[in-house]
Amino acid sequence: MLLLGLLLLAATGAFIGVLIADNLSGGPEYTVAVFGNRITTMNSLAIFLAGIALTLILGLALAMITAGMARAHRRRTVVRDARAATAARGTADEVPEASGSTTTKPPKHHHFRFGH
Repeated sequence: MLLLGLLLLAATGAFIGVLIADNLSGGPEYTVAVFGNRITTMNSLAIFLAGIALTLILGLALAMITAGMARAHRRRTVVRDARAATAARGTADEVPEASGSTTTKPPKHHHFRFGH
């Protein structure tokens, strides 16, 4: 979710930057153009409402980033606590060898995939 939030934030920011840079003319009716293509003609109320919509999209992106960071922090804490508990037990991962001594298994590495 962190990656999606960052992607949404970057895309919205780029769109806002291009929109402002391409539309610096004034008047009661504004022709909105992006990369030289005329998209629409808007009045002041429509521009204000479009700004509110873009602000809501930016807020959604920031919420997704925050949620992703919190989830990653919780996951790291759980993994760290599980490793500490396993180390405290000490004998759970020990396997006897043929000679009678014990060695510890190498830790299993879990690969976290997107969305899991």
